[in-house]
Amino acid sequence: MKLFDDVVGHGLVIDLLAVEAGRPTQTYLFVGPSGVGKATVARRFAALLLCGDDAPCIARVLSGVHPDLVLVEPEGATSLTVEQARATVARAVLAPVEGQRKVFLFEEAGAMNDQAANTLLKTLEEPTDTTTFILVADSPDDLPPTVASRSRIVLFSRVPEEEITGALVSRGVDQSQADQAAITSGGRPGIALLLATQPEVATFRSAWLGIPTRLDPEPGTAFRLAGELVGAVEPLLRGLVDRQDAEAAADLGDLMARRLKERHERERKRAVSALHVAGLEVLASWYRDAAAAQHGGSIRNRDVAGADLADVSARDAVQRARRVLATVDALEANQRAELAFAALFSELATPN
Repeated sequence: MKLFDDVVGHGLVIDLLAVEAGRPTQTYLFVGPSGVGKATVARRFAALLLCGDDAPCIARVLSGVHPDLVLVEPEGATSLTVEQARATVARAVLAPVEGQRKVFLFEEAGAMNDQAANTLLKTLEEPTDTTTFILVADSPDDLPPTVASRSRIVLFSRVPEEEITGALVSRGVDQSQADQAAITSGGRPGIALLLATQPEVATFRSAWLGIPTRLDPEPGTAFRLAGELVGAVEPLLRGLVDRQDAEAAADLGDLMARRLKERHERERKRAVSALHVAGLEVLASWYRDAAAAQHGGSIRNRDVAGADLADVSARDAVQRARRVLATVDALEANQRAELAFAALFSELATPN
């Protein structure tokens, strides 16, 4: 469908949603890794439900100004509050303004606190026939089980690397740059698109791939490396910052300007977090290659010297890859990235 033409990957999910649009359920929960494209598809699905193939109507939904689209966003930097949930409940019983349906879109549903979720629950259990809720989160576990169990869960998987590369090249990205962005993104099109215009992506990937040969038990080394890698994210955010600056330059009034600033802060935080995870996954792939090389398996990072991979036993490589990926959990628990990286590098530098 043309509405989804600019979405990278998720063909099967889009086909499913096209069928669902004819007779939608009351509540959808879109889940999958950060940056994989859930919110992009959710906004377009909302447009399909509200507009069909009406292009002007679709344009209003995609820009967030359709009267039957209700965007429910966190207040401030973090949470969706119980007051917002109560306001949503009150609006859910009202008739649509223009069409036959209203859509409530929670693009950051994982920010909903338990009180807000419980307030919203009765509406999800007994919704009106003209109302559809679309919740977007990284995992069903981000929401109380009572909410997830009353939703149709739509799972978004990572997109194959070659599909991301092809999409970037079709958008005019140089083949080499597209390759670097795709392999670094870890199957997340949103991250690949963020990286596609930034020449520093190759340096970022090389910095993470170079960690195993730079590890040293000497005190201070782990913190120095951690600081370098935290700083390596900043150049990759240039495109995001430029776009946010352009949006902030519009004359929106004090209230809308404040909400836009808060949205930008959350967006930047998500982008930084996703890039940190991408870096950890690049490092984990180095240790995966070290184990594979010693058992005749395929090598993902062909630009890494075979002699370096041979310096780590297959058993140690597997253990270290697991330790690297465990750091993702530390970041998701809101541990500061520099501390999490330093702890990781210090442990990786310690002989087993």
